[in-house]
Amino acid sequence: MTLRSRISRKFLLASSQRLNFRRSVVLNVKSLNERGLISNVFPALDDKFVNRLASKSVAVYTGFDPTASALHVGNLLPLIGLLRFQRSGIRPIVVCLPMLQIGDATALVGDPSGKNKEREGIAADVVAGYSAGIRANIERIFANHAAHLWKSQTKVLPELKLMSNMDWYSKMNPVEFLGGVGRNIRMGAMLLKDSVQSRLNGPEGMSFAEFSYQAFQAYDWLHLFRKYDCFLQLGGHDQMGNMMAGYELIRRMTGDTAHCFTVPLVVNEIGSKFGKTAGNAVWLDESKTSTFEFYQFFLRLPDTEVEKYLRLFTLVPDEEIADIMAQQTAKPELRKAHKKLADQVTLLVHGDKGLELAQRATEAFFGSDIKALASLDPGVVSDIFGRAFVSNLNFTSGITVFDVVMRAKCFADERDARRVIAAGGVNINFSKMRNPDECLQVGEHVLPNEMTLIRIGKKNYYVVRWNS
Repeated sequence: MTLRSRISRKFLLASSQRLNFRRSVVLNVKSLNERGLISNVFPALDDKFVNRLASKSVAVYTGFDPTASALHVGNLLPLIGLLRFQRSGIRPIVVCLPMLQIGDATALVGDPSGKNKEREGIAADVVAGYSAGIRANIERIFANHAAHLWKSQTKVLPELKLMSNMDWYSKMNPVEFLGGVGRNIRMGAMLLKDSVQSRLNGPEGMSFAEFSYQAFQAYDWLHLFRKYDCFLQLGGHDQMGNMMAGYELIRRMTGDTAHCFTVPLVVNEIGSKFGKTAGNAVWLDESKTSTFEFYQFFLRLPDTEVEKYLRLFTLVPDEEIADIMAQQTAKPELRKAHKKLADQVTLLVHGDKGLELAQRATEAFFGSDIKALASLDPGVVSDIFGRAFVSNLNFTSGITVFDVVMRAKCFADERDARRVIAAGGVNINFSKMRNPDECLQVGEHVLPNEMTLIRIGKKNYYVVRWNS
């Protein structure tokens, strides 16, 4: 083969690889949209976007303010989006394909979006602790994805790295920030935001620190854009205003274009979002929401929601979801769609061991299988059920049903306890108890693994571990 033909063949091969990569990322964006993971795009997508996305030099990022020690289900969708881009081979932005930036600096300021009063100040050492917890959540999710859900034997996933925006703010003085960034941020758009208007007209007003949050978030993106060619940002639907500010800052200071995608907010049946502010968060950390509780959240979703959640929260292919939903329609009592959803999301967030614990606990609880219950390791029940629902008690001869439900803190009021027991609302190891003064028997009420399962009503479970 001549030198010229070898060069031509190499060029054709490279062109083919670029074409395949471009096709892959374009199909990925289309899939994100079709599955409902994209709720809005700004600005409108064009050929320049497609060509740029097909370049292996670009990156994508999302950001989280460390205002709690863990992320929750409402934060999971941007991470799912990042995983999908990672699967397409988009290069990391100093931190993985998606550059994930934990916003220490912005946490110290506080995002006013969706708030009716200013956030409480968070001390720097607390922010550092929160950041460490969130970093652990994210690293575990990406590690679980690579270990359990990524099937390719040849394609290497871009590396995940995490950053703190304090890395650049600690090297910048206020005059430099105001002189360089401040002069390129327009006040009009910020003042027109509903969240800003409502606060400005409210009794407490809005502090300059809180008002400046958008400027900090905008500069975060500009910094990443300049250093890592990060021209794409993912965020929650309520972050579009902040992301548009970043787009405008990039346009003004570089003359270039960036794009932002928003993911939908996760809401319950009555339209309230899941999150720490709403007080109904389902956490991605087992110390705050046990693996069993996490698994049950997805297993108990209404039938009308399960297909949507399969498309949003899992990486299961569309064809497989269609097949699962056909099985669900044919035999809804088997709840195959719910089980697939709970299995996949728990595997992603808590890994194979966490999924196994949740499945075993579910089998023990809802299969009414006394053998499965007796096989549970007492040493891991706190991890399965959450420490709030596990009591360590001393077994004494003559201890009654009433004694144990009160000691296990199943009831706050003694009269309520006796009333519910008499009405048949208390089960011990799957047996209905109606006599509050009945004594517990070893072997029947105390299992060989020295555990007792108490169910109050249909859904409230408590575990007693008996001290030897």
